[in-house]
Amino acid sequence: MNLRHFKSFGIIFGILLCVFLAITIKNINYSAENYSAVKKDGIDNFPDSYKPYLEELQKKHPNWKFTALYTNLDWKYVIDNENQFGKNLVPKSYSDRWKNTKQGEYNVEVDSGWVDCSRRSIEYTMDPRNFLNEVRIFQFESLSYDEYTNNIQGIEKILYGTEFYNTIVQYITSSGNTITMSNKYSDLILSGGRTSKVSSYHLASRIKQEVGPFLSHSSISGTVAGFEGLYNFYNIGATSSSEPMGAIKNGLQYAKDGKGASQATKDKYLIPWNNKERAITGGAIFIGSSYINAGQDTIYLQKFHVSDNSGGSLFWHQYMTNVLAPYSESKSIYNGYTNSDMLNNSMNFIIPVYNNMPEIPVQNPNILESDFISDNAKVYADVNTTLNIRTGPSTSYDVLTAVDRNVVMTRIAKGKQSGELWDMVKLPNGMIGYAFQGYLKESTVIQIEKINLSIDNTNIVKGETKKINVEILPEEAKNHEIEYISSDNSIATVDSEGNILGLKSGTATITVRAKENNVSSSINIKVYTPVTDMQINAESLILQVRR
Repeated sequence: MNLRHFKSFGIIFGILLCVFLAITIKNINYSAENYSAVKKDGIDNFPDSYKPYLEELQKKHPNWKFTALYTNLDWKYVIDNENQFGKNLVPKSYSDRWKNTKQGEYNVEVDSGWVDCSRRSIEYTMDPRNFLNEVRIFQFESLSYDEYTNNIQGIEKILYGTEFYNTIVQYITSSGNTITMSNKYSDLILSGGRTSKVSSYHLASRIKQEVGPFLSHSSISGTVAGFEGLYNFYNIGATSSSEPMGAIKNGLQYAKDGKGASQATKDKYLIPWNNKERAITGGAIFIGSSYINAGQDTIYLQKFHVSDNSGGSLFWHQYMTNVLAPYSESKSIYNGYTNSDMLNNSMNFIIPVYNNMPEIPVQNPNILESDFISDNAKVYADVNTTLNIRTGPSTSYDVLTAVDRNVVMTRIAKGKQSGELWDMVKLPNGMIGYAFQGYLKESTVIQIEKINLSIDNTNIVKGETKKINVEILPEEAKNHEIEYISSDNSIATVDSEGNILGLKSGTATITVRAKENNVSSSINIKVYTPVTDMQINAESLILQVRR
């Protein structure tokens, strides 16, 4: 290497060192003990981009409660830390839009049939605003056990369609004997939830997610060579491995000895999991103490480690690698609540908020930007009843809400897909979704043409409030935005409802103006102070007697 090359290398190394230190310092800021998230209850405490979706849910389910979890983490920083090879996986069969396509990493099986996912996949699945609908909201449900809502009937509804449903528990011992219990799986799951303080509905859904619908799944069959009579219903410790059945064997090793855990830890989690009751309850205790009671008390937070009660390091304590696991599990939970007629029960949802999030929610990787043309046309639903607005451009996506014919929307992007055409629209309340293009008609924009004002008396006593009456013409524009303005707020003020308050003597002009085109009308108001007392000061008075 000549001197010039050495000097260039030194400069590059210096730059890289600075970058490394900057990243390190940033990591320290977010992982040190001074890190803390803040929870704020109520829809009013969410950012504006969240509110319309939550307000729509509140209309349908008045007993639902929503808590904003302000992580105090920058959006890009979070995505950078989650976008690490092997941390988030998708099935190898997925399209390349879901997969990491970097050279040397593309289609590399981190686990059998699973590959690293794309950055766009992480952005989409981590943007909570994409899942604030009636089905997917359950990835944010608080997972603590509730004695008043958890019951056998609800668990059985969640297990319906699987081999666990209404089934007596049998298991195989390490010596090959078959034991038949008097309990059903729903009994064990309810008991496990009560013991661990974890929602038994969450446990039932987690079992379906982790081992599927069949009792023959290797994690719970009790017949895997070298791990006979061992069970792991939640795939705890089932870390990815390229070895055949590597992840399952890792999970069963944990069921056997906790992978080198202390005796105190094994006792706490009822290890070894050498029967199904110990496996279901012990695994539930693990989930409760390791995740839910540590601040990761939603499915979303168990997948994406962005909150920690201890203020420790983030992004590593993640229960599952499937980037779509919260999305999938939420549907299972929703179905369970729906089938058991518990959807309107009191529930609390804890929903993360990040700093510097994109203005519009990150779209599903299956949605191609090239399938749309930017637009800003006003449209309405050309239907007799209502039109469904969905989370994506096909009927396979979840329904966000329904609008009637009179609702005028803004078409953000016009679809030009092959086959069915769908448009991206923004509703008056701010919700963004997709509507079938064949049901949309462009609306002739009707603006405010005239504003008429009236009031019962233009004279107002100081301290008195009078309401100004406003007539918008034409009638079709009556819901358009207007603003109220006082020429002198020291004399009279006017609020957004047209209520005028007299403050001191004088004259003020009240103007009502259309925001869209500045059409306006004004009225003069006189404020006066009434006489409340009279005194006469005179040295002498002359009285004249009339004769």
